[in-house]
Amino acid sequence: MKHYEVEILDAKTKDKLCFLDKVEPNATIGEIKSMFHKSHPQWYPARQSIRLDPKGKSLKDEDVLQHLPVGTTATFYFRDLGAQISWVTVFLTEYTGPLVLYLMFYFRVSFIYAPKYDFTTSKHWVVHLACMCHSFHFMKRLLETLFVHRFSHGTMPLRNIFKNCTYYWGFAAWMAYYVNHPLYTPPIYGEQQIRLALIIFLFCQIGNFSIHIALRNLRPPGSKTRKIPYPTKNPFTWIFLLVSCPNYTYELGAWFGFTLMTQCLPVAFFTLVGFIQMTVWAKGKHRSYLKEFRDYPPLRSPILPFIL
Repeated sequence: MKHYEVEILDAKTKDKLCFLDKVEPNATIGEIKSMFHKSHPQWYPARQSIRLDPKGKSLKDEDVLQHLPVGTTATFYFRDLGAQISWVTVFLTEYTGPLVLYLMFYFRVSFIYAPKYDFTTSKHWVVHLACMCHSFHFMKRLLETLFVHRFSHGTMPLRNIFKNCTYYWGFAAWMAYYVNHPLYTPPIYGEQQIRLALIIFLFCQIGNFSIHIALRNLRPPGSKTRKIPYPTKNPFTWIFLLVSCPNYTYELGAWFGFTLMTQCLPVAFFTLVGFIQMTVWAKGKHRSYLKEFRDYPPLRSPILPFIL
């Protein structure tokens, strides 16, 4: 059995960082990262990007050396991805913040509004309903992070936690300030509007959870297998017939319901910004599906059926 010689160069300077002798042909990129880590302890595997070309895409950990377009002396290029943090930690941090912050505004702690409103309650029942819905949403996200989601990548750059927390925490505080303000006024169409909004919100929350369960069941524990998601016996998953990323569709619907319920401009703005970001993610995922699976259903749209 022939063995490979592997040299790893710095993608920016082209300086040789490491030379690995007698590497097994069935070695994976993940194993090569571990070997590289032994000679450079500061760059743990999750922090490494190994590429065939200095400006190319990162190779996957499961890629096998003998299946790559390299000779018996293989040259790879290394880029430092920076300090990494687990996805679970990021999600738990970014979702706990909005839950706690919103409740601080709901209870009207004295340093937010004024001492005379400290721990007073709103006279509008929609304010209490909105607090329950907001808390339910983020508690659901926390529980899904712990018990449902299976991540294809174990880590993400540490800097992302600051960006994500600024987004989620900042919007939560802005929304909560106005919804729980002593001068807040309820929706113009009263109880009918609030009840309709609650139905939309709950329907989409159940739908979103159903999609997350369906996606989880596509990937066995510890696997990075990718499959085309299809509808299951659960009616909430039938939207897969028309949409590639129905979890985002339901997420958008839930925040639309919350906007309708509170009739609050900051909530509407958060929904709009979220819709723009989720559309970008959905389009990227849709393109990835089309590229990876030749038999991918042609009727599907990224996020909104027949529209977007």
